[in-house]
Amino acid sequence: MSDLAGRTFLITGGNTGIGLAAARNFAGRGARIHLACRSRSKGEAAAAAIIAETGNQQVGFLPLDLADLDSVRACAAAFLARDEPLHVLVNNAGVAGRRGLTRDGFELMFGINHVGHFTLASALLDRLAASAPARVVTVSSDAHYNAPGIDFEAVRQRTRHLTGMPEYAVSKLANVLFSQELARRAAERGITACALHPGMVASDIWRRVPRPVRPLLTRRMLTTEQGASTPVYCATAPELAGVTGRFYINSREADPSRVATPELAGTLWERSEAWAAV
Repeated sequence: MSDLAGRTFLITGGNTGIGLAAARNFAGRGARIHLACRSRSKGEAAAAAIIAETGNQQVGFLPLDLADLDSVRACAAAFLARDEPLHVLVNNAGVAGRRGLTRDGFELMFGINHVGHFTLASALLDRLAASAPARVVTVSSDAHYNAPGIDFEAVRQRTRHLTGMPEYAVSKLANVLFSQELARRAAERGITACALHPGMVASDIWRRVPRPVRPLLTRRMLTTEQGASTPVYCATAPELAGVTGRFYINSREADPSRVATPELAGTLWERSEAWAAV
């Protein structure tokens, strides 16, 4: 039960869904947990529930709104001010099927699922390196296979499609590309990175689907505990020590999309650096 004692995890969206299930797993094994999420009331309630269930008192809340880069920077600063190590960053939070723009002018899903997480990870990289060996685990999706690439003009415009699913696929491709490029850039600093598909999970990511349709959509999906198994594996499996830049499905390595090339990953990284610096 104490195999994660002395290890610190920061989990975005850790107050619900597979993030909460993963946080519960880590806390039950002795880790220190920071739940980074938008709602203070829900985040603090989730932390209290994990403490009550596991008896681990090292569970806390950090405010984070991934749709607002000022909030992202403030979250990173608040964590760094604690002067704690960071061994695992789990980029778990995400949205699907929503339309609009973030506060900083990005297509909503691309801005939350990629740009917000890129900005957070970038701000925490030095702390991760100082805590090495460290891991950055990013929850992507098999939807990334449907993205033909990244239109860098479109990601600065409102969601075009009614369902938002083409935009969602692009944001999940960006998650894979981010992990691949981080792996290339951070390997010598003792940081490994991976992306994963957790399976089709009946989580709050589908909360915008109309209520009459939602039970039909989710009834054959995985539970959040089942969906958390691959993120937990990627974050803690001893056999993945030193393994970096890979993509996982069902806790097994899988080939990412053919369009997830080093060239596109490098271009996305450079643009993301400029966006995060504004």
